[in-house]
Amino acid sequence: MTDTSPAGEPARKFGTFLGVYTPSVLTILGLIMYLRFGWVVGNVGLPMTLLIVLLATSITAITALSASAVATNMRVGVGGEYFMISRSLGLELGGAIGIPLFLCRTLSITFYCFGLAESILAFWPASWGEIPAATTQILAAVLIVIIIAISGKSAELALKLQVPIMIAVGLSVLALVIGVATGGIQSPEMRPTYRTAPAGFWYVFAVFFPAVTGFTAGIGMSGDLKDPRRSIPRGTLLAVMTGALVYLSIPALLAVTARVSAVDLAEPGIIWVQIAFLGAWLVFPGVWGAILSSAFGSALGGPRVLQSLSSDGLAPAFLSRTSRSGQPTIATWVSGAIALTAVALGGLNAVAQFVTILFLTLYVTINLSAAIENLVGDPSFRPKIKVPWWLSLIGSFGAIAVMFLISPLACVAAIVLELLLYSYLRRRALRREWGDVRAGMWIAVARFALMKLSENRTDPRNWRPHILLLAGDPGKRINLVRLASWFNQDRGIVTVCKLMAGDLREGVIEIDRVRAEMESEVGEAGLTAFCEAHVVQDFEAGVLGIAQASGVGELQPNTIMFGWPRRRERLASQLRIMRALSNAGRSTVISRIQWAHEPGQEKRIDLWWGGLQNNGDLMLLLAHLLRLNPEWTGARLTIRSIARSEVERDSQAAGLSELLTETRIDADTEVLFEPDAERDVAEIMHTRSALADVVFLGLMMPPYGDEMPYAERLEQLTAGFRTTIFVRNAGRFAGDLL
Repeated sequence: MTDTSPAGEPARKFGTFLGVYTPSVLTILGLIMYLRFGWVVGNVGLPMTLLIVLLATSITAITALSASAVATNMRVGVGGEYFMISRSLGLELGGAIGIPLFLCRTLSITFYCFGLAESILAFWPASWGEIPAATTQILAAVLIVIIIAISGKSAELALKLQVPIMIAVGLSVLALVIGVATGGIQSPEMRPTYRTAPAGFWYVFAVFFPAVTGFTAGIGMSGDLKDPRRSIPRGTLLAVMTGALVYLSIPALLAVTARVSAVDLAEPGIIWVQIAFLGAWLVFPGVWGAILSSAFGSALGGPRVLQSLSSDGLAPAFLSRTSRSGQPTIATWVSGAIALTAVALGGLNAVAQFVTILFLTLYVTINLSAAIENLVGDPSFRPKIKVPWWLSLIGSFGAIAVMFLISPLACVAAIVLELLLYSYLRRRALRREWGDVRAGMWIAVARFALMKLSENRTDPRNWRPHILLLAGDPGKRINLVRLASWFNQDRGIVTVCKLMAGDLREGVIEIDRVRAEMESEVGEAGLTAFCEAHVVQDFEAGVLGIAQASGVGELQPNTIMFGWPRRRERLASQLRIMRALSNAGRSTVISRIQWAHEPGQEKRIDLWWGGLQNNGDLMLLLAHLLRLNPEWTGARLTIRSIARSEVERDSQAAGLSELLTETRIDADTEVLFEPDAERDVAEIMHTRSALADVVFLGLMMPPYGDEMPYAERLEQLTAGFRTTIFVRNAGRFAGDLL
């Protein structure tokens, strides 16, 4: 009977031994121990076998340590490895690992049941004739139904059944020891022969490696543990150590027994039957128990991964429902249905190899999680088990190497599958309610970069615009934000700032809500910018305070940008602010946007030159950055100036030509000869630049108290242009930016 409402986490009632150690150690001491250990010894000799065991076990031991470190730093919920990775590296990467992990564990049920069926049918009486082709599949299907039924009904029953299984496995190992002790001793094979493994050492290593990969079976039971933070590290590490001791002992026993020769060992099969005390009577129950235990581990772990995926919104919500006893019944039956469907495929050897590769990608990410958490150094990362970051990275690289050794093609296919899943989940813009290591990682990278910037201060060659844009309401002035982004060209930082009149001492102002609205408006326009909202009592004082306090280190705003105000008084206020900003070493840009470009018409940018020291360098650099944008590709840039004498004209023309050659900026030049000193400069500019899409003009510093007359002058200038950009360069590199 399944509860119709989504339930929370299942009741946690298992301890370290039954919940973690038992499923883990029985999955480690699995079928490969019986089938392939003799084959390994017979092909590479005792010393190389021990080396293979040490190499393989070291990778799993490091991964177990990494998993323990992560587990002791969080409250582990349902989903085991998926839960830990998604809460550490993010939901997208967790999902990219979790979905294949669920399929791996589900298909593993089929693999183990096929193996169990085939080993049982080895006792098929010869008098009955040949085994019908469908018999193995039918028996495997029946075994799947039994295992799923027990697992779905009660995890406690499934785990308690593993106790007699452990006894059977232990008796088979004891029988091997007795058989070796009573059968005589011989000198072990010390050198590799590769009798039945002509591909060499790494081929043998790749065949053996899956024998040590079962240690995560207990981690998959995380949601059913009384104290996962305590049980996972203890049970997992104890299982790994037990497996290592057994695996270092068995090769020695097989190598020195006189009951079989080295040639016999090199043949595939369960050589234990010929060596162990009572032979098949004790060995086959161990073999069946090992297979059955692995199947139960997969049948318990897979549905819990699916349950956790469902809780996180990566699978249908109904799959997270649990029965009254706390079992993910629906997820269990879905897993069983998939396992039964896989039976129809018949031979699954190729898929089994792919499944092993996917498990190894899990080990890569577990180690990566621990290494990154350690390197980032978040204050919240306080594991009880501390693992050096370099050791976790060695575990990651080791797992990657084994993936390629087993099958380069399957390795690439698995990585591509998980990258596709990650890309898909990223596009879904998944929301999460927990913090992960990525934020801490970027903070660490940013801090490192800022410290390096402070040690190697920028010079004119490295200058780039960090723009603080006073845009008011960005939704209504989105063109101004777009212009700032064009100037920025993804080379600097644009911060859009909205000032709100008020006093924080007198009441609460919804700054976060305003900032969120600004971010939404900027994002909907397809632009990238930081958004800030500030409460000020006075506009001028507020701008100056924000301009000086914004940013950090070398990433402070170096250019303050304003839009064109509706009232002349506000323009005069901006000019007063400009004076103060100049004293603080900040440049100023005031833009009046009036787009009037006609489709098909060549875009024109005119820049009125007054010299490098008179804002010319910053104007030319901004014009160059503007043209780098796709919207302005092919725009014609013309640098114009006015000369009152022929000598001055020739000098300016030569100077501009040399400047463009030196700065490698593609632009035309035009020096107008206007000997009539009485003719108004604004009239000359309007005549030449009336049809230009953008006109760059320099800003002079008006005498104190003359801001209103100068504001009137600027209004007259803009009246004859389309879009006008006034520039005042007061940065520390003024005159040297080119």
